[in-house]
Amino acid sequence: MARILVADDEAGVRTFLAETLELGGHEVAQAADGEEALATLARRAFDLLITDLRMPRRDGLEVLREAHARQPDLEVIVLTAHGSVSSAVEAMRLGAFDYLQKPVDGPDQVLLLAERALERRRLKNLREQVADERDDAEPLTHGDPVMKPVVDALRKVAPTDATVLLLGESGTGKEVAARAVHRWSRRAAGPFVAVNCAALSDTLLESELFGHERGAFTGALARRRGRIELAEGGTFFLDEIAELKPDLQAKLLRVLQERSFERVGGNQTIACDVRWIAATNRPLERLMDEGRFREDLYHRLAVFPVALPPLRERRGDVEPIARVLLARIGRRLGIAEARISPDAMEQLVRNPWRGNVRELANAIERALILAEGGTVEREHLVLRASSGDAPGDVKSLADAERVLIERTLVEVGGNRRNAAERLGIGLRTLYDKLKRHGIQ
Repeated sequence: MARILVADDEAGVRTFLAETLELGGHEVAQAADGEEALATLARRAFDLLITDLRMPRRDGLEVLREAHARQPDLEVIVLTAHGSVSSAVEAMRLGAFDYLQKPVDGPDQVLLLAERALERRRLKNLREQVADERDDAEPLTHGDPVMKPVVDALRKVAPTDATVLLLGESGTGKEVAARAVHRWSRRAAGPFVAVNCAALSDTLLESELFGHERGAFTGALARRRGRIELAEGGTFFLDEIAELKPDLQAKLLRVLQERSFERVGGNQTIACDVRWIAATNRPLERLMDEGRFREDLYHRLAVFPVALPPLRERRGDVEPIARVLLARIGRRLGIAEARISPDAMEQLVRNPWRGNVRELANAIERALILAEGGTVEREHLVLRASSGDAPGDVKSLADAERVLIERTLVEVGGNRRNAAERLGIGLRTLYDKLKRHGIQ
């Protein structure tokens, strides 16, 4: 849904345009002349302005100039009477998207032109988003040696158009990695479009990916381009690819094979030039064995698989990531200078972080809310008691011992001598307990 302002001194034309656009699913405001249009634009932001060129008090060209001064991203379509095309051309020179000649042919013409103007606005926003992300991009790593082969692999594949499959636990930064590949590629100037396959229903996801034609389903009152079309010349990131249902897996396979598709409800074949990156936190091989994921699609996606290590295996990154998150969350909470004590930071570095960066971010946000004065102390950290076992999983003293040993080994990075010292037992005793509990 877009916010659209219709300005025309002819009540019949104005009402017709407003009702047509409202039936198309948009929110529409009306203005009876140029002065009222500018007053409305001063009160709120709009995505699209449709204005007559000849109006009392302020004409359409004046409205166009001031509208762009107040809202530079606003798309404008001008209405002009037959024989006044020269005025419409002048309006386009001043930045109007296009013009409609009166009398308007019908609702279809209005909806199609409005959708084209709104698509241009969406594409502009995508390009600006890409530029912002290049300026303020999150680094893949802050120097932990475990991440070096990952970064090296992604830098090697980035200049190519090979499809990349990112594997790893939830919260390990798969979208950050995908954006890095896009940033390092020859498509960096193009859009980066991301879709989470688990966030939408099957029907909505299909329409979101491929777009739809008018009348394709209930509520499809105008043609809409899909995300794949909006990613033209750039990178398309499919997150949580394992959640795709079988019918959508088949349609995606065809797109990957033929580099073309049809909109929902349409028969026009549309070529697509995008670079594909997919990601999952689930074992696709097991899903293939269970018949829940297509093997041919897997091989199309896994041209260049890269596994992202969990945060507990890259301890060197925990502190710098925590400081970035501390500053970012602090700004959002209105804390001028968020700080963390050395003791609290040590606790963050030692924690196993089963939820990876997302869990770390949640812990920091909780701590900042609890802290007074913006300084996080150890007592403000609310962390999980073990490396993954919930309290209900510990049913005996032997279970508690196993959990404690496993947690300690994680905290010391697997160094058994350090684990034995921290547990207050001898190294031989620790080996006996590891064998007894079956801990690798």
